[in-house]
Amino acid sequence: MQESETPGAACDGSFFDQHRYQVRFEWGVEGLAHLDPADIVIVVDVLRFSTTTTRTIEAGDTVSLSAARVSALHGVAVADLAAATGALVILGCLRNASSVAREVADEQLRRGARTSIAIIAAGERVAGETGLRFAVEDHLGAGAIIGALTDLGLDHTSPEAACAAEAFRGMRGATRHLLSASGSGQQLIAGGSRGDVLAAADVDASTAVPVLREGIFVGGSVAD
Repeated sequence: MQESETPGAACDGSFFDQHRYQVRFEWGVEGLAHLDPADIVIVVDVLRFSTTTTRTIEAGDTVSLSAARVSALHGVAVADLAAATGALVILGCLRNASSVAREVADEQLRRGARTSIAIIAAGERVAGETGLRFAVEDHLGAGAIIGALTDLGLDHTSPEAACAAEAFRGMRGATRHLLSASGSGQQLIAGGSRGDVLAAADVDASTAVPVLREGIFVGGSVAD
């Protein structure tokens, strides 16, 4: 290969858009923008946009995306971009991982066609720093959903997605400790929100699945 060909190949986005795979995994708004467009985008912001919205849906209420923007959480920005692509937008977390996977499987059945799925871990922006910070809680949350999808037969996963699923499987027993000891968890605990962190670590505690419809996150089946 000639040297002049190497830079061009390295910059070719098609190598990184995971278009070959049904189940894809990336980080943040930048990662979503790099991926091949998907039919369904699952936004994972465990501490705390996805979890707090899921708990609100559990209580029978709804959440407006425009109202959520005030929080400036990174997961909100990901949901905004996902909605702009025309994809069906779902919020996923550890609490509802299996329920999210079942809703996606049901949606594929309803469509009667192979449905592409992008799982986007929100990550974090640290004040005063540039770039996206790896958030262990979002990696685990995404892995839990990907693993649940695999168990339901949606197992044509990208390498990135497969690794996240295996990370969750290997560390599932330590989920509560990992969330409490993580940077995000410690920050919330220091602010008096220990209960929120523990609730976020409760795997499959909820059947609520927040689905974005006309700017509002509502519960119920994606087929409704």
